[in-house]
Order: sequence, then structure tokens, then C-alpha cells
Amino acid sequence: MGQKVNPIGFRLSVNSSWRSKWFAHDKDYKKFVEEDYRLREYLFEKLKFARLARVDIGRSINKVDIMLHVGRPGVVIGRGGAGLEELKKFITKFLTKGKKSKIKIELKIEPVKEQDLNAYLVGQSIAAQLIKRLPHRRVVNHAIERVMNVGAKGVRVMLSGRIAGAEISRSEKYQKGSMPLSTLREEIDYACTPALTKSGYVGVKVWICKKSKV
Repeated sequence: MGQKVNPIGFRLSVNSSWRSKWFAHDKDYKKFVEEDYRLREYLFEKLKFARLARVDIGRSINKVDIMLHVGRPGVVIGRGGAGLEELKKFITKFLTKGKKSKIKIELKIEPVKEQDLNAYLVGQSIAAQLIKRLPHRRVVNHAIERVMNVGAKGVRVMLSGRIAGAEISRSEKYQKGSMPLSTLREEIDYACTPALTKSGYVGVKVWICKKSKV
């Protein structure tokens, strides 16, 4: 089950929530889904150095609430809030393109306190080092040690592809601690990050088991 079901989607309404919260009729649904996808794609690329981990989007009548979970809030806010204002202007322009009605944008920044307990940030860190052609076993083992040192119950990392430039693609799995993927009350953070190496893409999957909330 753990290999077939997204651990976050599996625990929705138990100890995880939707990344997009809104209601739409048939004619608006696919438009909102595409807008959310394109906006996240842009934000993750633009705020890569700010260590953006998650984007929550909420919609109501003529209002959009966006919360950015970042590891370096100062990079996003900028000097005197200039960076935040510039980002807000772009999002407003992006969401109002081709629309007659005005939309109010509410942009909030939420710092990620424990970055080594965030699966996406850990996966991004591993992917960045793989791109630099560092030894994959050393990179993964160091990442696992950092995660366990900040209080995780367990961590699993899987690499798939032409690892270390091998001729034949393969998968390698590394795990330490407890990883009960079928237990709903366990809080499991999951992320999948591609690393574009010179030999092709290497997929990086990260599972982190945190302390239970239920």
C-alpha cells in the first residue's frame, strides 16, 4: 500500500489537509486547477533559493488567500518588504489576466521551523547534491542522519534511475527508524523530487515519519 498510495492523500482529514481549498462549478473547476498548478510551478521556481516547501491556496468570492511555507522568509520579504510587494503584484496580474472583475490577493509567509523534518526540502537538498555528482550513498546517509537528529521517528529515501551514471537504471532504498505507512494516525510527510543529472533523471522520494498527533 505504501508504494501505491500517496501518504499525504491517504491521511486527508485525519492529520493532513488539502493544499487547495475552494469550491467551483463545472465551468470554473478545470480553470482553477490549471491556475493553481501554473502558479505553484512559477513560485517553486522563483523562490527556490528561499527554500519554498509548500503553497496553500484558498479561494472565495473575488479573493484569493495564498500562504507560502518557506525556510528563509527574509529572502521572500526582501528589504523593506519590496520582494513581497513585487511577488504580490505578479500573482495579482497572473490571476486577473483576461478577467473583468478585480481579485484581492492576501499573501502570507509562514516560516518552516524544522527544515530537516520537511520531506520536500530534504528531497531538494539530496537532488541538488546528486546534480553536483557527489557520491549518492554519502549524500543520502547524511540526509537521513540529519532527519533523525531533529527528532523524526523514521525516514525512508528511495532513488530510481541511472544512479551514479550506471548503464542500467535501478532503484535503491535507504531507511532508518519506524515507517508505518498503513497506520492512519501516524503523521507521514512525503515528497518526490527529480534530479536532472548528466546521465538523465534520477527520482528522489522521501518519507518522514513525525510524531503522531492523534
